[in-house]
Amino acid sequence: MNIHFSGADEGVTGSCHLLDTGKMKILIDCGMFQGGDFNEGRNHDIFPFDPKEIDVLLVTHGHLDHIGRIPKLIKEGFAGKIYSTKGTRDIMPLIWYDAYNIMFYNHRKFGLPVLYEETDIASAQAMCHGVNYHEEIDLGNGAKAMWKDAGHIFGSAFIEVSVDGKKFAFSGDIGNENVPILQDTERLSDDVDIVICESTYGDRIHEDSATRKGIIAGLISEGVKRGGTIMVPAFSLERTQELLYELNELSEYDHTLPKVPIFLDSPLAIDATKVYEKYPEYYDDEAQKLHLSGDDFFKFPQLQVTYSKRESQKINHIPGPKMVIAGAGMMNGGRILHHAVRYLGDSNATLIIVGYQAKGTLGRKLYDGDKHVKVMSEEIDVKCTVKAIGALSAHGDQAKLLKWLGTGKKVSKVFCVHGEGSALSVFAGKIKSDLKRESYVPKYDEVVEIKA
Repeated sequence: MNIHFSGADEGVTGSCHLLDTGKMKILIDCGMFQGGDFNEGRNHDIFPFDPKEIDVLLVTHGHLDHIGRIPKLIKEGFAGKIYSTKGTRDIMPLIWYDAYNIMFYNHRKFGLPVLYEETDIASAQAMCHGVNYHEEIDLGNGAKAMWKDAGHIFGSAFIEVSVDGKKFAFSGDIGNENVPILQDTERLSDDVDIVICESTYGDRIHEDSATRKGIIAGLISEGVKRGGTIMVPAFSLERTQELLYELNELSEYDHTLPKVPIFLDSPLAIDATKVYEKYPEYYDDEAQKLHLSGDDFFKFPQLQVTYSKRESQKINHIPGPKMVIAGAGMMNGGRILHHAVRYLGDSNATLIIVGYQAKGTLGRKLYDGDKHVKVMSEEIDVKCTVKAIGALSAHGDQAKLLKWLGTGKKVSKVFCVHGEGSALSVFAGKIKSDLKRESYVPKYDEVVEIKA
């Protein structure tokens, strides 16, 4: 038995791990690598395994860096079943078609390659099967899988796979503490032996989540005082809905939200929000109460939804101050780029970063303080104010990850993946020092034998 580390190893995107039991090959996630370009070159490399030999694909959640290459996997011969929670099953086609539209636009405008075709998306969608949390699925050949709530995004899960007396847990991404709308991250089962664990913020501690709403209100107020446009590049899954939830409270309950127009300029986020409304059983207690009281916490008076391209373009003619929430979250594609071209050079404008920014992305360059960037072939001197909110991250910080790993009473070894540089090394060290568990940082395309 072995694990073939095939993505998000010594990096944060492209999650893909292959568990070979000796009787069958189980792939967990198959995400897109994300860097300077939306569809970066590594995505076109051949897989480090034969897609035709994969028996089944298990999906942790619907973020692009965990599902983005699934249509490519099918294009290259995978023909098995795809399992995920029902929420993730409904979200995945939205992500695939949105990614395809961005790639097709970049292909027409800049001649960049397209990773897969619409027919591959249709095939992928037909192969998807939704499961309930805690529903045990018999994968055949003595292997079973169960999805438990990761508290990361809507429908997210960590997956526990049992085979030949061993139990593996694949974390996917573990959610932040006290995330609005979502249930808390569940405990690991007592008999989990080996964990493949994300390490995105393995070397960092977020701001106190209790101050999240105050931080948001403060940054918006500061941006309004500057008189310009407040840009928020937000991931269309979870970060956008979480932000809308907080803005709804500031508007309708706290009455502290500045009276400026707020635009949700992301067709994908708008469509994804409909999936949230379809599964209220995923909500936490507070969101359940609001839902049952009739409060649509994704809407408030100042919010304007701009679904079409024409509606989006009209935002440009609205004088500041105003706020625009648009994808993509790492600023490597999507409508946020059009706003970036217009407003990054405006000293009255504000950019609020609310999610992890992978190396090479425009978002990462701005987060790191670059004062000159290239956006959609235009050279721009950055004059706007750039701020970041760690408390809005959908990823747990070091303390949360250690706390979660500590719930596994019999965990003997942790493989640290989905992290960069010091995040991996620091986190692996903390696992050894604080939890007294063996830890290891695998390299891309490394195969690690698992002893029975």
